[in-house]
Amino acid sequence: MKIEYVPKRFRAESLQMIERVNQVIEEYQEKGYDLTLRQVYYQLVATDLIPNSERSYKNLGTLINDGRLAGVIDWNSIIDRTRSIRGLRSDENPQDAIRRAFAHYRLDKWKNQPYHIEVWVEKDALAGVIGSICNDIDVDYFSCRGYTSQSEMWRAARRLMYYEQKGKETVILHLGDHDPSGIDMSRDIIERLNLFGASPEFKRLALNMDQIETYNPPPNPAKLSDSRAKGYISQYGHSSWELDALKPEVLKALINDNVDPYIDQDLLQETKFQEKEDISLMDDLQINWEEVQEFLEERGYE
Repeated sequence: MKIEYVPKRFRAESLQMIERVNQVIEEYQEKGYDLTLRQVYYQLVATDLIPNSERSYKNLGTLINDGRLAGVIDWNSIIDRTRSIRGLRSDENPQDAIRRAFAHYRLDKWKNQPYHIEVWVEKDALAGVIGSICNDIDVDYFSCRGYTSQSEMWRAARRLMYYEQKGKETVILHLGDHDPSGIDMSRDIIERLNLFGASPEFKRLALNMDQIETYNPPPNPAKLSDSRAKGYISQYGHSSWELDALKPEVLKALINDNVDPYIDQDLLQETKFQEKEDISLMDDLQINWEEVQEFLEERGYE
């Protein structure tokens, strides 16, 4: 949705940048992903259209803001995952509620599986992309938002222990930045989960050096103010890399390839068949709701 609120005249180079921004937006939308300003920025940095600096990031934010106000960039294209309205939704009538229920009905594909898997991502800005990927394969995901708070880590451990007590093997697949804190967060997660009594299998999926060598994301200077910088620099040098720079299709392949070996396909097909049968029954119910209502009223149900 492009709406002009404030007429603006852009220089030729700004118009060229807006055109490239819209191309990035279209690429993400065609693949079913929304994106943040940070993700747009890294796609432009990766193609050498803008320098990798804080000033460049701020300038891009200003340009996108002006482009939206001028009606040349879609208002729905870039989202802020930290701010949104919340509330309860309502239905017009029981038939509407049943229609909505069967449209969103699903069985837990992992209920009868031998494993319980969770994908953890360091950054809340990537929760939308990771969530879309995980929803497609019915895997739970968790946004750590940096170092996870003690209370949330305790809750996570209790959740994992619940599945472990039911006889399941638990697995954490972690994605984070390749920088002093991002690397250390993987250590922190497993140590605190173990402290609170959980014993999951832990895999750091990204960002790792082999992926950096393969995809060549734009580097950033390692933060010298980070208390973990000295150890990081001694092992990896002065550059660091952000997870945001990887394209969604790379993240999708990475997650799918690591989840697939844990799936018992026979059990999965059984669950999918039952889900299909349930949805068909609910569909019949909402289509014939008037007859169902009449049937119930005849028997004294009001």
